[in-house]
Amino acid sequence: MNNSSTIMMLREMHLNGIADAFRDQSIDPSYKNYSFEERLTMLVEAEWDRRNYNKLKRLVQDAHFKFSNAHIAEVDYHQDRKLDRSQILDLASCSYIQENENVIVTGASGSGKTWLACALGLAACKKYFSVRYIRLPELLDDLAVARSENSHHKVISKYAKARLLIVDEWLLTRINEEESKYLFEIVEMRYSKASTILCSQFKTGGWHEKIGQPTLADAILDRIVHNSHKIFIDGKMSMRERKGLKQLSTK
Repeated sequence: MNNSSTIMMLREMHLNGIADAFRDQSIDPSYKNYSFEERLTMLVEAEWDRRNYNKLKRLVQDAHFKFSNAHIAEVDYHQDRKLDRSQILDLASCSYIQENENVIVTGASGSGKTWLACALGLAACKKYFSVRYIRLPELLDDLAVARSENSHHKVISKYAKARLLIVDEWLLTRINEEESKYLFEIVEMRYSKASTILCSQFKTGGWHEKIGQPTLADAILDRIVHNSHKIFIDGKMSMRERKGLKQLSTK
């Protein structure tokens, strides 16, 4: 059996990492200096790396991040933003996800809440946690369409099952009682089983009045706020303004 046939069979078995590594070993005479066990280890490692890369790629695609290139290493710790570097790095370790805890990110429009949440989400993907990013208005629209098709339970389950759910523009406007009920179902299904990052322009003290029904508001907030890590992004200058100034200064 020649090498071409072997490579073809490896690809038919979806062992593309091994196939590519075996091809490289076949055409590079320097590999003859390695033992059989060493070359086999290299083949297995190549397959392992390929599968992990593909898994990460799928997780990032499925997350639907607004900023898929947001990285924790690029967080701006400018003094007036008052971000705690140790807190951010601790959250990037994803220990809060293992403990089924939440993160609440508040700050003015343009402060960088969404970017930071996406950076934390990407860090979670790198730990091979399933992540889903969604704006609350889009989530509610999704539920409204599903309700008209009598498939809202399926949509609720979709948002409930992500190991990390990032909800942007949280309670930007008031929601009605029916929307509150559906949000409660999602929150209840995730409680003590998964983690959620909420991005809001309003601090938690102002959330209660945004929810259409006091009893539901109590139930939703009780399941979110008390086991959460809180990040407040300060600063009078928005990140859009900072970015614009930085671009001007480099010209």
